[in-house]
Amino acid sequence: GGYHIPPGNRQRLEKLGPGGFANWMLEQKRVLVTDTTFRDAHQSLMATRMRTHDLVLPAPAYARLLPELLSVETWGGATFDVAMRFLNECPWERLAQFREAMPNQLQQMLLRASNGVGYTNYPDNVVRYFVQQSAPAGVDIFRVFDALNWVENMRPAMDAVLETGKLCEAAICYSGDLGDPGESKYTLKYYLDLARELEAAGAHILCLKDMAGLVKPAAATMLFEALKDEVGIPIHFHTHDTSGISAASVLAAVDAGVDAVDAAMDSMSGLTSQPNLGALVAALRHTPRDTGLDAESLRRISRLWEQIRLNYGAFESDIRSGTSDVYIHQMPGGQYTNLRQQARSLGLDERWDEVATAYADVNRMFGDVIKVTPISKVVGDMALMMVTGGLSADDVMDPAREIAFPESVVSFFAGEMGQPHGGFPQALQAKVLKGREPLTVRPGEVLGESDLDGERTSVEQKIGRRVSDAELASHLMYPDVFAEFARHLRTNGVVSVVPTPTFFYGMTQGQEISVDIDRGKTLVIRYLALGEADADGRRNVFFELNGQPRTVKVADHSAADTAIRHPKADAGNPDHVAAPMPGLIVSITVAEGQEVAQGDVLLSLEAMKMETGVIADRDGVVTSIVRAVGTQVEAKDLLVVLESGD
Repeated sequence: GGYHIPPGNRQRLEKLGPGGFANWMLEQKRVLVTDTTFRDAHQSLMATRMRTHDLVLPAPAYARLLPELLSVETWGGATFDVAMRFLNECPWERLAQFREAMPNQLQQMLLRASNGVGYTNYPDNVVRYFVQQSAPAGVDIFRVFDALNWVENMRPAMDAVLETGKLCEAAICYSGDLGDPGESKYTLKYYLDLARELEAAGAHILCLKDMAGLVKPAAATMLFEALKDEVGIPIHFHTHDTSGISAASVLAAVDAGVDAVDAAMDSMSGLTSQPNLGALVAALRHTPRDTGLDAESLRRISRLWEQIRLNYGAFESDIRSGTSDVYIHQMPGGQYTNLRQQARSLGLDERWDEVATAYADVNRMFGDVIKVTPISKVVGDMALMMVTGGLSADDVMDPAREIAFPESVVSFFAGEMGQPHGGFPQALQAKVLKGREPLTVRPGEVLGESDLDGERTSVEQKIGRRVSDAELASHLMYPDVFAEFARHLRTNGVVSVVPTPTFFYGMTQGQEISVDIDRGKTLVIRYLALGEADADGRRNVFFELNGQPRTVKVADHSAADTAIRHPKADAGNPDHVAAPMPGLIVSITVAEGQEVAQGDVLLSLEAMKMETGVIADRDGVVTSIVRAVGTQVEAKDLLVVLESGD
């Protein structure tokens, strides 16, 4: 548009360079603020389902009205794969649109160190390649963390960021309870040692990342005073408001001298999101650390978010209030809504309390781990499996009891995600690994380099077209998800331009929508009628496009569903192997007639990003395999008949 965009921190970074920018942060008397609404807030409140179409709407207002923000967190974390997986949109396109709409704002991303934006460790050159694509595409600040606070595992990602000339913000994930005199694992010394190591590794900024909102006000005072004494780089505090009192912790951190804090726009704040930005700004007004942000601008932008949020009712979690339970289960805010969504899809809606209790049990069994992606997913997968399978902590620990651990749990105990502070609980590790040797070195050291040219060739053959460098990065992180997204794009075109209510809920008869496909190009679509299903379960859809009548044939999935009913396993028949949960069969590792031993994996199921092996509970012969790879199964469906070999 024709309005003026004032210069902001993006221009300051270009002028000063990352080191100079960090010094500028230290010189500021005011506390600097990062707005998390574009990424962590909607990830935490609405299971990451917010579409680019809606996210980009408030962006021009940020450029014009809030040039004093330190940064806007817009990218990374779970938004990367969810964009492709559930919203059928390109994450890189989202980043480009933000860059165009907010040319003066620093864009910040969350990078899971050697996990990139995925749930597994990638080869070092894959992580480097991803960073090399992200920096020119629009990321100015990389917040790098490792799920186990393992600095050695953070270095390859940090080094890659330092090479780009962008800001490297190294994060320490907070766990435990610093205010408890009995806290023996995550002590003040633990945090100060990590802070020194990260400063020495070249970080421009140090972040304390409190994903579950466990930092209480007194702990914040103690921690940030000590950190300010210990390191010479700016310190940035990130927390979630799950308990309902995190703003008090943020204000305590500000009094203790923290340089920057994270907050979310009022109408997208609180609960599992970040504390309320407008309220923090008001609380600090007329104090020595006044943020300098304009309250009226914040209110106007918050009202815009409030309208956008109305489209996402289906993804809101049921929580209506803060909960002090978070101090017991320690679940990260970003995981809370996603895990509830997973539990719902597994039919555990009514049993959420059991899931939360199991989550705390798993954390204890696993040795009190830091719960952040992907480790939090490991804990969540195990908790869901225990509740669906009716297993107690004692059952899991019982050496005589055969258990099919989720793939992510096996991967964790095998050392594929790194080495936890204090090591693994030995007995449980031995039970999970069943004789397999765990890794004790950094996974990147044994993964070798990925053949990037070979990967490019193979993905291009698979999807039948050339891929850009950014798309290659998507493929390297998520080969299956990217291929499915590319297929959807080829079949349906760019669906991110469709208005949100239509995208999620469809159109009603006689309804008319307008879709902007390009500057100055608008399609007017009017839905007229739906024909009867034919023998193949397909229907004619009648509609008008810019006033011209059109028809298209579509598959009616509800018609197809009624045709097939699958047999359930007979609970009283020991030969029947049942599905432990609903999901998709992703692989079958046995054949009919094959002899198997107790503990052998028969097949693998995947549900909502969680993969679980179904194992033989005794020795026997596979007499029949009832379901095929690629089929959806319900819990208790019959999968395999296994006759005892006696």
